[in-house]
Amino acid sequence: MRVEKINDFSLEGKKNAIDFVEGMKNNGFQSSHLSEAVGIIERMKKEKATVFFGFTANLVASGLRGLIAEACKKKLVDCVVTTSGAIDHDIIKSFKPYLMGDFNSDDIELHKKGINRIGNILVPNERYELLETKTQAWFKEIFAKKKIISPSELAEFFGSKLNETSFLYWCNKNKIPVFCPGITDGAIGLQMFFFKQENKDFVVDVTADMKQLSQLVLDSEKTGAIVLGGGISKHHIIGANILRNGLDYAVYVCTAPEFDGSLSGAQTREAKSWGKIKEKANSVNVNCDATIAFPLIAAALKDKKLL
Repeated sequence: MRVEKINDFSLEGKKNAIDFVEGMKNNGFQSSHLSEAVGIIERMKKEKATVFFGFTANLVASGLRGLIAEACKKKLVDCVVTTSGAIDHDIIKSFKPYLMGDFNSDDIELHKKGINRIGNILVPNERYELLETKTQAWFKEIFAKKKIISPSELAEFFGSKLNETSFLYWCNKNKIPVFCPGITDGAIGLQMFFFKQENKDFVVDVTADMKQLSQLVLDSEKTGAIVLGGGISKHHIIGANILRNGLDYAVYVCTAPEFDGSLSGAQTREAKSWGKIKEKANSVNVNCDATIAFPLIAAALKDKKLL
């Protein structure tokens, strides 16, 4: 256990994001963890670790989508693992924006108006009608060429159809694989089901990506993970790294508590018991809303010329 003096934070002399975040190092509480996260990501890149980037759908619904896309554009990461909803939101927001609302909205009134709420973000039903129009046409295009496709191939195809605001676009352009193990659990999964009703031979094979993901893990001298949120995207990364006795580096940014035994709330130390993170790995848990923490982390990484 390190024992260092707590420093009172001051804006004096803070010229950039590096100064700001490094000045948080000895603040205590989560600001110290956030500062440590920047250092661990810097070491991941310095040691040329393969960086796995996990995030949940709600973050793509938020404005954090822009930083997620930038991380893929600037090749901060080598692999993306995400949820079905993240693909939904990325496609829709490539064509139409979401709307700012309120946590205390009248949800019954919103339902009557055909508006869905994600926290204080509003998504009109019309956005999902747009998704249906786009994806049904794309499925026809895919099906004309091949009957069986993996989620990563599907994500790559979608990226070819989107614009520069999209993380899928940048993953396609920079050859960053996008794995989505729970692809049926979202609007895109529902659209796949609809398409399959008239095209019985259409198959999205979720097992097909396991070999590619496993090979990426096994071929890496070192691996690191940046995980925003929890759930399936988090576990798919750390679970795959059991194949090499665990991650060398891990940064978790999440608000879920560990006390109910959930995977989302599980801390990095718990993953060490499974061999998902190495016993001597550099790891940190930043217990903070990712829409607050990740912009600060990203700003410091940008000043360090890593983003």
